[in-house]
Amino acid sequence: MALSMEDVARFEAVRPRLAAIAYRLLGSASEAEDAVQETFLRWQAADVGRIEVPEAWLVKVLTNLCRTQLTSARARRETYVGQWLPEPLLAGDPMLGPADTVEQRESVSFAILTLMERLTPNERAVYVLREAFAYPHREIAEILDLTEAASQQILHRARKHVAAGKVRVEIDEAAARRIVEEFLAAATSGRTEPLVRLLTDDSVAVGDGGGQVPARAVPFEGAVAVATFLRGLFRPSDAKRALLGGSADLHFSTANGDPALVVVVAGRVVGVLCLEVTEAGIAGVRSQVNPDKLARVAARWAASGPGEPLLNTF
Repeated sequence: MALSMEDVARFEAVRPRLAAIAYRLLGSASEAEDAVQETFLRWQAADVGRIEVPEAWLVKVLTNLCRTQLTSARARRETYVGQWLPEPLLAGDPMLGPADTVEQRESVSFAILTLMERLTPNERAVYVLREAFAYPHREIAEILDLTEAASQQILHRARKHVAAGKVRVEIDEAAARRIVEEFLAAATSGRTEPLVRLLTDDSVAVGDGGGQVPARAVPFEGAVAVATFLRGLFRPSDAKRALLGGSADLHFSTANGDPALVVVVAGRVVGVLCLEVTEAGIAGVRSQVNPDKLARVAARWAASGPGEPLLNTF
């Protein structure tokens, strides 16, 4: 069914919210874009003149598409090569969605997106709709075909599952840059001690290569183990330059609200390293090097006109 210009405009007005919801639900920008496009096709096929509240209808369609996607994604991730991490988004990406409250900012952090992998599709949907977008339980119940009481119970369970990850500190861009610069100085010092001082005792380092780029299948755990790994990772070598296709420029950025290093080789983004910062120190170092999960970052990076790198290494 052909849509009028007005009907297309009604959809486009909601598109940013749909994309932000889908990204939080799926942890993947590319899958989120696919879900939004499928929602548009459903809108195109519907009798839109009979839909009283377009946004509510569209959010319901999108959320249920994502729930189905999450069920199949869980099966795929059981056979995923190595560790699965979310697809990073750089500062200013509209898919990050609202960031007015602590809950909204936390819901898109790498730590919380990773923890949300533990949730069932229903738990993840309720958590995202309530915590990140402040939908009342009455509307969540209508979207998911639940009772309000069930929605409240599901949210309670979901919060318990992700509570361990809510230890981040709120920092501005200047503080984020200082943290990245201090981390980089320690990582390139050739010694573990400066890194150990920056890390929490229970810190974790994990990378996602998707089977395409070498990445350790088992996370490093504990400050000494993480520091030892990072010291080796940042030590220049001919083998690393050969693997990357040249020496790497390390740029400061923020990704999903966390301080981050963007690794660029010959103008090509080859990795994003995110730091989870807590009051006790850096609790997580998560590296996304899977090329399939860097396309959106690369496009935004190319369009942003990045400045001088903090360091050229490897």
